[in-house]
Amino acid sequence: MRIIPFEFLIPRRPVSLQTKKRENLQAWKNFVRVEAEKVWQDRSVIKNGNLQLTLVSLCDDFPADTDNIIKPIQDALVGLVFQDDSLVSDVESHRRFMSDRIDMNKSTFLITACCGHR
Repeated sequence: MRIIPFEFLIPRRPVSLQTKKRENLQAWKNFVRVEAEKVWQDRSVIKNGNLQLTLVSLCDDFPADTDNIIKPIQDALVGLVFQDDSLVSDVESHRRFMSDRIDMNKSTFLITACCGHR
């Protein structure tokens, strides 16, 4: 299976799928999409295949539930990165506290770059 690399940074606290303020959820999805568009320029929408989504959430002392931040991010990418979120067959989601030490040897390029260790 061909792997299409795609990493982007969402520099804002995730909004949970369970939020009571639905307008915040829609605003979050719009923000995620805008950030993804910055990286997914001039690329076609993926229409078939089995895709893997990997999320790393850097959080403060009051993080959102990991499982509740996945779906809004997937929804934001529909029609831009992939045709339908049913193409995502594998999801990895990791929550890391900003106050904890991050092992740069095991980090993605994006996290390493964001933390100033290029």
